Amino acid sequence: MSPEEHAQPSVLPDGFSGGPHGLGDPNDRRLRKVEKEVLIPQKMRDKARDEKCADLVAIWRLLQKRRVVVTVLLPKRNDAMQACFRKWYEDPEFQKTCREEYLNERSKFRETGVWHKEDKRAGIRDKAFQASK
Repeated sequence: MSPEEHAQPSVLPDGFSGGPHGLGDPNDRRLRKVEKEVLIPQKMRDKARDEKCADLVAIWRLLQKRRVVVTVLLPKRNDAMQACFRKWYEDPEFQKTCREEYLNERSKFRETGVWHKEDKRAGIRDKAFQASK
């Protein structure tokens, strides 16, 4: 049986099943529902928490650890942190940036077959290794 005869049609649309590794067309910029509703908002949350509102998050976590002042200061800081998050979530330029970053990561994954996910443990290991020298 030849490869053409053996090949079965995919149940997925062409853009989601083709490509060099069968992971989808790297140039396809369409988004699935789960990408629109889950993955890109998750990227926005992470980016807002780690980059845009990092100072407020750090203060909030510090206050959370010191439970003595929690009742007085934590609600005010929490409101400020939530306002910062809301500001970035509602910013169309920030949404577009996160969507483009996601699409570029997905495109690279579809080209190479390797998903580049941030490994936080790798950073910790590198710091520990540098400190041991």
